[in-house]
Order: sequence, then C-alpha cells, then structure tokens
Amino acid sequence: MNNTYQNLYISESQAQKIAQDLFGITAEAKKMPGEIDFNFKLDCDDAAYLLKVSRPEEDLEYLHFQQALLEHVNTHGNNILAPKVFIDTQGASVAEYTDEYGKLRYVRLLSWVDGRVWSSVNPITSPLLESLGEEAGKLTATLTDFDHPKAHRDFVWDISQMEWTLAQIDLFEGPKREIIAHFQQEFLKNKSALSQLRQAVVHNDANDNNVVVSDDLVAPVVRAIIDYGDAVYTAQINDLAVTLAYALMDKPDPLEAARAVIKGYHKSFPLEPKELELLHVLVAARLVISVTKSALNKQLEPDNSYHQISERPAWEVLEKWIQIPQALATAHFRVACGLEAHPNAAAFRNWAQGQNWDIHSLLPGLNKVDIYNLDLSVGSTWLGAKSNYESNDKLTQKLKELQHQNPKSLICGGYSEARPFYSTEAYKTESNSGPSYRTMHLGMDFWAAAQSPVHSPMTGTVFSLHNNANDKDYGPTLILEHQAENGPKFYTLYGHLSLSSLTLTRVGQTIDAGQLIGYMGNETENGNWSPHLHFQLVLDLLGNQNDFPGVALPQELELWSTLSPDPNLLFKQDALKNKVSADVSEILSYRKQHLGKSLSVSYKEPLHIVRGDGPYLIDAAGQKYLDTVNNVAHVGHEHPAVVKAGTQQMALLNTNTRYLHGQITEFAQELLATFPPELSVVHFVNSGSEANELALRMAYTVTGQKDIIASEIGYHGNTNGCIGISSYKFDGKGGAGAPEHTHIVPLVDAFRGKYRGDDTTTKYAQHVQHQLNHIQEQGRNVAAFIYESIISCGGQIELPEGYLEQAYAMVRKAGGLCISDEVQVGCGRVGKAFWGFQLHNVIPDIVTIGKPLGNGHPLAAVVCTQKVAEGFANGMEYFNTFGGNPVSCAIGTAVLRTVKEEGLQQQAQAVGDYLKEGLKTLQADFPIIGDIRGQGLFLGFELNGPDLAPLAPQASYLANRMKTFGILMSTDGLDHNVLKIKPPLVFNQDHADELLLRLRTVCSEDFMQHQH
Repeated sequence: MNNTYQNLYISESQAQKIAQDLFGITAEAKKMPGEIDFNFKLDCDDAAYLLKVSRPEEDLEYLHFQQALLEHVNTHGNNILAPKVFIDTQGASVAEYTDEYGKLRYVRLLSWVDGRVWSSVNPITSPLLESLGEEAGKLTATLTDFDHPKAHRDFVWDISQMEWTLAQIDLFEGPKREIIAHFQQEFLKNKSALSQLRQAVVHNDANDNNVVVSDDLVAPVVRAIIDYGDAVYTAQINDLAVTLAYALMDKPDPLEAARAVIKGYHKSFPLEPKELELLHVLVAARLVISVTKSALNKQLEPDNSYHQISERPAWEVLEKWIQIPQALATAHFRVACGLEAHPNAAAFRNWAQGQNWDIHSLLPGLNKVDIYNLDLSVGSTWLGAKSNYESNDKLTQKLKELQHQNPKSLICGGYSEARPFYSTEAYKTESNSGPSYRTMHLGMDFWAAAQSPVHSPMTGTVFSLHNNANDKDYGPTLILEHQAENGPKFYTLYGHLSLSSLTLTRVGQTIDAGQLIGYMGNETENGNWSPHLHFQLVLDLLGNQNDFPGVALPQELELWSTLSPDPNLLFKQDALKNKVSADVSEILSYRKQHLGKSLSVSYKEPLHIVRGDGPYLIDAAGQKYLDTVNNVAHVGHEHPAVVKAGTQQMALLNTNTRYLHGQITEFAQELLATFPPELSVVHFVNSGSEANELALRMAYTVTGQKDIIASEIGYHGNTNGCIGISSYKFDGKGGAGAPEHTHIVPLVDAFRGKYRGDDTTTKYAQHVQHQLNHIQEQGRNVAAFIYESIISCGGQIELPEGYLEQAYAMVRKAGGLCISDEVQVGCGRVGKAFWGFQLHNVIPDIVTIGKPLGNGHPLAAVVCTQKVAEGFANGMEYFNTFGGNPVSCAIGTAVLRTVKEEGLQQQAQAVGDYLKEGLKTLQADFPIIGDIRGQGLFLGFELNGPDLAPLAPQASYLANRMKTFGILMSTDGLDHNVLKIKPPLVFNQDHADELLLRLRTVCSEDFMQHQH
C-alpha cells in the first residue's frame, strides 16, 4: 500500500480523539462501512452517535447540503426517523480537523439510529420488502419541496447521468459486455422520456448498509434509511429504481421482490403509469453504474472491499433482468400499484361487452347443441386418481366415454383452472419463499376428434405460425392479430393444431371471420395429448413471437388473467362461467361455528388440501407440499395399489364379519406373517383408539384387575378409556390429572429427562417396580403395562437398551400383561424391524395397530397371544360392525403387500439413516439442534438453548417457515420443542435432500439464531 493511499485513512483511536476534541464526547469508536466518508459508531453510556470524517479536500458546501437535507427531513418528514445533526463545541454543524499530515478534514456528528442494517437481516420477506418501499417512498414525498444548489451536480451515481458508463464498456467482455451494451442502448432510447418525468431531490442510495431494520426477528420492518450523501436532483422514479436495484439482490425471483417494494413505495408516494413504464430500464441502469464503478474501483483501491460488496449480486440481477421483457416487468409494476396489468384491459372489456361470438363458429361442423364444462381442477372427482391423467391413454378413454354419454355437448372449459398435471418439475419455479408451480390454466380447451376444423371467429392477420413440437411437448400454434373496431388491438392463440395446419395460412395473411385456419392435432402431433384445441385471448404478447404462456403461478393470476382475459367475455356462455372454488376463510369460519369447538388446524395460515400424491399433499391451487408428518399415509398418499384394492372391493361387497369372506382371512394371514408365532390371534377394529380400548378391555378381563402403568406424555387414543391412560392428555390443558387406576412412570428421556446419559436403563425401569409396589400396597394388582417402542408425542424418544426387557419382566412377575402400542411406529417404519417392539428383544402379550395399516382408511387391529385371546373369550361376544369388513381388509392387504413388494421397510431404514446423518451435519453447524433420535422414518430432533433449555418458539417458527418452502413439519414433545419426521415410506433420498436443504435455510435465519 503506498503512503498516499495509507494517509487517507482515519483509525478508531483517531476517531475517538476527534470526538473528544471537537464535540466533547468521550466514547469508544467502532469503524463502520462507507464509500466516501470514514464512518464510526460512538458508544457512550447514555447515547450512541455516528461520527463522519471526510477525506481531505472534501467540498464543504456539499456537506452543508447534506446537513440541510437532514434538517428538512427532521422538520417536515411525516413519521420519518432520520439522523439528527449535532453542532460542535464552536457551534458549527460541520467541524474542521487537521490530520497529522496537515490535511484539512470536515467532521459531522449525527445521532445513531438503532437497529440492524439490511445486509445483516435474514430472511428478507415480502412484508419487509414492502416496508422498505414504504419508508423510501416517505422520503421521496418529503423531499419533493426541498432543493439546494449542490443537489444539481454532475454525479456518477445519478441514473439520469449514466451515459458516462458508455466510455467504460471495454472494462467488460463476453456475455457481460453484451448485457451492459444492451441496457446502455435501452437507456439512451428512453432518455428523453425520463427527462419529462417528475424531478426533485431524492435520497438515491437505499443500499444494504443504509437501511436500518427493527430488532423484531419474526416480523421486522424498516425503521429508517440513513446516509444522505448520494442525494441528488433527478427524476424521482430513479430513487425507486435505486431501492429496487439493491432489494432485488440474492432473490430467486426479482419480479416478486420488486412487486413488494413497489407496493409499499406507492402507498407513500403514488407512482404514475409513465414512470412505471421506464422502471425496468432504470433498475438496469443503476446496476450498470454499480458494476462499472466496481470495475473501476478495483483498479483504484484494490483493498477496499466496500467498493465491490454489491458486484456479484448485481451481476446476478442483471443476468436475470435481461431475460424479463420490459412489457412483462411493467405489467408486474402496475399490479403492485393497484393498476390493471395492461393499460388496455378496461378498453378491451368495454369492447367485449358488445360482442357475442358464436362458439360454434370457432368449431363448426361438430353438431353440438350445448356445452359441457369439464372439471379438470386439482380436486376434480371426475379426473380422479393420478393414473387417470398421468396416462394419456386413460384420459383419452375417459374423454371418449364422457363424449359418448353427452353426444350433443361440446366438452370444454378450463379457464383460470388449477390443474394437477401442472404440479410437476416441468412447471416448477423457485420463488423467494420456496418452490411454486405454474398450475393456473390461462386458456380454454375444446375437446373433439383429431382433424376437427378450426375457424377464425373474427377478422384478423396471421401474426405467427410455429411448430412448437420442435422445442415443446405440443404441436403447431397459430396466433392471429385483431384490431377491434372502436377497441384495442388483441390476439387470439390456437394451440395443439395438426401439422397439416401449417400449410393453411402464412404470416401476414389477412384472415376473414369464419375462415378455416387449422385442424385439431392428434396425439402424436401434440406430445401424446388428447385431441383438443387450446384457445387463448392475449392483450400483449410481451415480445413473444411464436407462443405465449398458457399457465401461470397462482399468486400471479391477477396479472396474467388481465394479459390473457377470459374468452367467455366474448362467448357469453353461462355454462363456461368460472367455477368459484371454496374460499379458505369461509371454510375456516364454518368449521369454527359448526364443527367441534376443540378442533384445530395446522399452521398459522391454514392449508386447503384437496389431493394427495405419494409423499406430497396438494392444495386447491396445485401447490405441492412435501409431507414429513403424515404417518397415516404409510405407503404414500393415494397409493394406486391401495386405491385399486379398495374401489374394486367396494364395487362388489362391503358387509360385516358375520358372513364368511375370503378377504378377512387373506388379510389376517398377511398381517400375522409379520409377527413372531407367539402372537397369532387378530381382532380387527377401526382406529388406533379403538384398538387400545379393546386391548385395555382384554387386559381387564384376562387379569381381573383395573390398574394400568403407562408413560409420562404417553398418548394412546381419544376414547374415555384411552384418555384415562394418556398423560399427554390428562396432564395437559383441560385435563384433570391421572385417574385412580392409572399410574405414570417418568418419560425415559436420556437426553433431557429425569436421568441422563448412557446408563439410565435400570434407573428408569425401577419406576415401573415402584408403581407395581404402589398398586399392590392398595390391595390391588396391575392389569397391564402399555408402552410405545419409540415414544411419539413425548418427542420421538428412543427407549434405552434393555428398558422394555426389565419392565416386561417386572410386570409379568406381578401377573400383568404387556401391551405394545404400535399405532404410530409399526408396519416397517422403524426400518430395522417390521414392528417397533422387535427393536427391544421382547414379545408383548398384546399389540395394537392403527394409522399405517389402512393408509388413511379407518382400519386398525389388535394382535395377541392365544392365551390372551382365550382368556378374553369369556362368553361375552366382541363384535364390531365395521371391523374386518371386506373393503377394509382388501385395503389392509394391499398396504402390507406394498410395503413388502416395494421394499419400503428397507427404504425406511436407508433413507432414515441418510437423513439422520444429514441432521447431524446440520447440528454441527447449528448447535440449536440439541438432540437427534429415532429409527428409520420415525425421527425427531429437538431445539435447545443454553443448559438444554427447550426452545418452543423456535420450533414453532421453524415448522411454519418450512411450510412456506413447501415442506410440512410439526412439533411435539413435553415442551413442544421437538420437530417430528415421520413421512410416508415412499419418502426417498431426494426428498431427504430437499428437507435438509430447507432446514439449513431456515436454521440460518435470525430468529433461529436468537436463543435467549
């Protein structure tokens, strides 16, 4: 470093002396970032300040300009927090200081604004972005009537003056040079229009280190925008462009972030449509200035990292920004301001009111007299199982059957419909809050035979004719341009045409109303799609030459439905009116009013789920959620084999067990084959609660006793009997404590329980003996000891080795029975064994099974020894109307066979081990993860602070944040600080990787890092 370069700097010790000498303040100085000034935070006992020391030979009038600006904001700002100006001991707002080299420096003292700088905040959410826009807009509004001679200056950071970058184009090469050159030319094209927009002094520098955010870690807001050193007189819209240029950095979807900022800005400072039209290029211009300055600064001050701090993310935004058509960006900006996405939208609707297109003129010759509005939505019962639309042959056959049943109907529909076949990787995009799927259909579909003729309903000109089979999964698309009389220009799009349609028209050709323009294509011409016409209205092609998006993200439907309006505006068919799906708030309101008052819903923002698919749940808008909670859907949501078994048997017979039927014996054989030979009798019931209720009844009958020993925080069902042995319920909210005949032993938690460490087995087991002694002291004896082989509601807690062996031995010595509750852990979930008790070298007297056995169908079972079965058969018949019915048995058989045939037990072990190792890697990086436990795909990890303090708020935060990333998680445990992982067994390594990736993202967020 040369001496001249070194002599510029002010050290922290120098700053402390300057503060003392000029302002009489004794404080510790800490260096802060800055481009021009040297900035220091001064910490005193009762206050904090910002000390700004200029470089030598700084323009004094420029500094007075900044001070005047701050005074104006503090005087005239409406609810704006801005730094206050302090005078020195001589009464000057700009003090003078001569450094050790004889150089004159100017010094200013401002109040310190408490909070976090934007660059340190994680995550940057849409509400926070909106608050940034709102605060920046306030400043612009406040500065509208402020002016100063120094504001009118040549300034490289003024977007309106970005032409200086033209001379620096040689700093770049390759693709980067092309991006710079493109946006430089776009700026030059719009320079004249920019000069006609509103002009005033603006802040001009809402960068990562100039934005102060509140200390609220869950719902932070912007408190202030500081450092007015870049203020300049320019187009006011430039300030928003600057704010956006920084706010869009490191965002997967910059337009999504832009909408939030603009929405807030518009609240404080209403924007004009002509300003929005230039905003796309102005954001790019600011980024061009930024990367050009970074390139120059690397040469001038290679060791000053502040100059290059925004270079990488700026390039990332530029590379994304150039892919976004200006018209599309403007449409997004308009919607953010409460305007319609396209300025001609209202004019088109007004014109459309006077139109009444004959739908049969579009497809003449079909001899149809009415319309059948086909439901292909996510929750469509007509569409049914995934296999019906995953296979085009099946869908085609269903459509043929539907047409046969309705021979005089034109089958059509689908505008703004969320469709399940778009919930795939091909339609997946990464939003700023996780994955999202373009599921909303923007056109209207008409089904008919291949080669059905398609005619133009209106005079127009061929805009394009392109065979999309070359680069997409469908064939030729024709776009006609129309100029409405006394109305706007618009386009009609015709997709899924036949290859022969390519010869009927040519680009530029005039098309008359009623003229033949194409034919419906067959499956081979359209990527195996069933023959149909995709018809779409478009107000603005957004630069597209041969095609236009046919589907949209649900959160962007307002925008895209404006750009691509409902064709029924022209057809005016009652049968084609949009089907209105149930509103989430209405469903929730009805539930609260008319369903059980203790019924809860998951998550702060409830989900409206209408379809399941393997490890996923899918909401009404077609958005997929990876389900890591639902161990009910054991072999996957709506598994085809299970669905098929149930529907086939339901079509034949469903009755009770008083009649002979092969399904029940077949199911019993499949089930008992998974048990040791000692457990050889099965009773079929409908739920885990009913299974445990029956197990208790068996124990009472066989032993003649009523006392039960169970675990702290144990849960065994919702019947009276089960609640009476479930500490999770009777020791919780609304509970009345343990009944007389229930005896609770401590939760066997070796991590944070009564006894901790490796050698806890005997200590915990002794509590079973203590309870046995207590029961016998009352002149009674024990009926049963009931336990889960991994404690579920207690927090996925593994039992110490040998615990069940000792406990079973004690209970049996006293004459009691041993019940293993496998409702949650059974059927291969633990991986190493088919049943959880097999992990512990014991054989229970009774095993209860529930949730997984029916894969969501109400099916459960109690399996016991011959001795218990004979003891229970005391003459009182046990009969269950629905237990063991043929449909349930067919489903249960399919579940067990699926586990075996698809190797799901082995997959549970392999994926569970992989996931456990991944969680341990996370634990090394995030010590908040205190313990990781479980077997197979029955896992849990708990969050702890210092001294193992449970962190329930962080656990709740994590579960809710994971939902925004498309992953469903839930909390558990005595202190609600455990995240449970027990997904359908079809959960594979890719799903585990996605879970680990999103967990890492959320664990790095501010709230998760704050443990006190």
